[in-house]
Amino acid sequence: MQLSNDILKLIQEEAKIRFLRYIQINTMSSEKTGTHPSTPEQLVLGKLLKEELTELGLENIIHDEFGYVYADLQASEGYENTPSIGFIAHMDTSPAASGKNVKYIIHEKYDGSPITFPKDEKLSITTGDSPELAKMIGMDIITASGDTLLGADDKAGIAEIMAALTAWKNYPELKHGPIIVYFTPDEEIGEGTEKIDMERLNQLKCAYTMDGGEMGELETECFDAWKAEFEFIGLSVHPGYAKNKMINAINVASRFFTQIPEYETPEHTEDREGFYHLYDLSGGEENAKAKMILRDFEVNRNKQRMDYIESLKNTFENLYKGLQINVEFTHSYENMNIFLSSYPEIVKKAEKAILDAGLELIRTAIRGGTDGARLSAKGLPTPNIFAGGMLFHSRKEYIPTLALQKATEVILLIAQNWINED
Repeated sequence: MQLSNDILKLIQEEAKIRFLRYIQINTMSSEKTGTHPSTPEQLVLGKLLKEELTELGLENIIHDEFGYVYADLQASEGYENTPSIGFIAHMDTSPAASGKNVKYIIHEKYDGSPITFPKDEKLSITTGDSPELAKMIGMDIITASGDTLLGADDKAGIAEIMAALTAWKNYPELKHGPIIVYFTPDEEIGEGTEKIDMERLNQLKCAYTMDGGEMGELETECFDAWKAEFEFIGLSVHPGYAKNKMINAINVASRFFTQIPEYETPEHTEDREGFYHLYDLSGGEENAKAKMILRDFEVNRNKQRMDYIESLKNTFENLYKGLQINVEFTHSYENMNIFLSSYPEIVKKAEKAILDAGLELIRTAIRGGTDGARLSAKGLPTPNIFAGGMLFHSRKEYIPTLALQKATEVILLIAQNWINED
């Protein structure tokens, strides 16, 4: 199916306008609050999306107490018995960089030179940071101003789903079966499906998260993910009289983490290489705490990392008599390929949509995770499709405006593929 120029123009404008609107709302999630959603600002975006979904004529719209937004799009006439499918994006942005007061810049007709930022003169994006930039010469590229992230992860995905809904409303010749759209909070802190209504979603044949990177990407494999939380319990003694008495918890913790192999950290790994990632360390002489994530595509390699951490714990407790180290491991999500490999039809329809949108199909394994990983484990097969943003979780985050359009095209074409018999 070829989309008309009028449809292409509409989704190009709608996706861009909506994206620039959504990034104005600070929706950083937080591991520290213990609430659902983890930050109240996510409810602000959810409320706006509920209003917009109502304007677009969707049904059974819910914005619940946990921040989730659900809405049903009834099937085109004659296609009521087509399998129901879902499209998903998450509302929160990463707490790794500020999402407050985002000021966007549109770099028109990118010329291949380094992209610079007015709020930080030392910051720039080059093809060294992001080789994909070389493919974007001549495109309009959106960045923030240098003191915040942009929010393309995953407000681009939200904007693309909403633009597709706008196209379905305005162009009834775009046929589709029953569709549920849903927007989740707290994906960035691993809690995007924590309070999700699986009873409502169980009616779906499958779903697609719009949460990937480069145009053309389709992902059916992700990391096996674990979280490790550490507590180092020492003994504080006056430093003038501390010889052979003090156990300085923060010093010991610092030494402990220097024993993690540097070549197995994010800075030194790529492709299918896993890693340890220490992302939080704080404390004093008496007590220190730390958080680390463990990632790999193979379960057994993460098990080896956990075994190594346990051996370090024993070594340090023997070396510093009286020291106590508590370590707790939590499984965050599984490699979704375990589940998706049984559903080739679901993947095939997405592949065809990407190709029909005029893009090169890029099959990659996610060096991270999505809500789709957990949903696949819960019985709802959910591959991940590009949203178009690059350098996520950083002040260098960017997205070409063409990606917003192309991802929207893919959504429309996937829905078309599900009503076609092939």
